[in-house]
Amino acid sequence: MSKTFLSAEWRKLIMINYSLDKKDKKDKKILEPFIPYNTELDLWNDKCYISLVGFMFLNTRLKNIKIPFHRNFEEVNLRFYVRHFNKENNEWRRGVVFIKEIVSKRALSFIANNLYKENYETMPMSHNWESDQNSGELSVEFTWKKYEDWNSIKVIAGTELSKIEKESEAEFITEHYWGYTKINESSTSEYGVTHPRWEIYKTIEYSINVNFENTYGNEFGFLNSETPVSVFLAEGSEIEVKEGRKI
Repeated sequence: MSKTFLSAEWRKLIMINYSLDKKDKKDKKILEPFIPYNTELDLWNDKCYISLVGFMFLNTRLKNIKIPFHRNFEEVNLRFYVRHFNKENNEWRRGVVFIKEIVSKRALSFIANNLYKENYETMPMSHNWESDQNSGELSVEFTWKKYEDWNSIKVIAGTELSKIEKESEAEFITEHYWGYTKINESSTSEYGVTHPRWEIYKTIEYSINVNFENTYGNEFGFLNSETPVSVFLAEGSEIEVKEGRKI
């Protein structure tokens, strides 16, 4: 079993999900340049999803070492879903590919980009959580600044948690336990992520103020005018990221 590379808590995950199968302009071919070697798109009910996800890293430890000033921070990422057939165990492994991960710590971006070939970018970021027991509402917001523009995603939800239904869209989005990174056209990095099944809050309303073109590139600019097919707020949990390998 692989050793633990990173341990932390992922908390209050806003998960905004778009389908790439509605119109020709959103054909899933847009993802082809990003698909790692030896993986293929993972679909739910024959639909291809791309997700904008914001959450907090808390109590972060690198190989069980607490790094000063890098324990608690925001992350926002744009990701899609793939699967890889592992011949050793004769099983399909369902995973995530990150188009870009935004964090507020320059050291994180430097290490991830240079040592692990990820696509991190450092930006000014902030978050706000508010829970009103009188109204029974929980407000979660993440913001980041690209050039001169502030972007934000926000969800207002109920304060009660519920289990995720089996074989549901929410299960598909949250239950991917592998990460895949495209190193080049013939090499991919694979790493495992472990955490218990998450629970979610009931979304009451949400707002998305994001310039996708500025943040993620021209090919994703169409998301500026798209309505997501679903928006979840997951509580999250403690997680472990295992050391990776090349496939």
